[in-house]
Amino acid sequence: MMKIRRSHERGGADHGWLKTRHSFSFADYYDPQWMGWGNLRVINEDHIAPGTGFGTHGHRDMEIVTYVLSGELAHKDSLGNGASIPPGDVQRMSAGRGILHSEFNHAPNQTTHLLQIWILPSRQGIEPGYEQKGFLEAEKRGRLRLVASPDGSDGSVTIHADARLYAGLFDAGESAELSLDPKRKTYVHLVRGSLVANGEKLAAGDALLMDGEATLTLAEGDDAEVLVFDLAA
Repeated sequence: MMKIRRSHERGGADHGWLKTRHSFSFADYYDPQWMGWGNLRVINEDHIAPGTGFGTHGHRDMEIVTYVLSGELAHKDSLGNGASIPPGDVQRMSAGRGILHSEFNHAPNQTTHLLQIWILPSRQGIEPGYEQKGFLEAEKRGRLRLVASPDGSDGSVTIHADARLYAGLFDAGESAELSLDPKRKTYVHLVRGSLVANGEKLAAGDALLMDGEATLTLAEGDDAEVLVFDLAA
């Protein structure tokens, strides 16, 4: 089974300082048909205005992955971590039994564009944790690079969830194929550009939801950046 979710079908809001699109029900956007896919619960595409951000707030029992597309995001948390997340870095925050953090765009004249991703953990009440790693463009060019996994394999960040996240960059002539377990679910989110996934043409913000499929094929990219989620059903 394959289903396409077009970018314009997503929920969202314009708060002035924050423009956001929600792939799944979040905050004031609620659609019972879009509560998640497998153990993937949230994909928010955020544009944070210069000099603004999210003040200190709390999370618990969620694996949170931040993927910055442009600009930078400053992070501080109750574990004592403080970092700047540039494009190419993947940040993992395990909320576990509770964590407080803030996120800001301190740049005076540049918007920060990012994806924040929530994945349901395999076990609740774990020790909160933080990890951040950079992945070079060359590692993602014309291939799917594993950037998050339950065991930290291939240098990926370690998430405490039954999920694997891949990132790839594709232009004309570049293609990739990923073998899938038909008993699991797959979510393909096109970050930017255009791309053909299993014969379906995707534009920026579009997603392809897959269930019971054995192979994912990506081709015909035009300045494409894509995230692929291998998820528990």
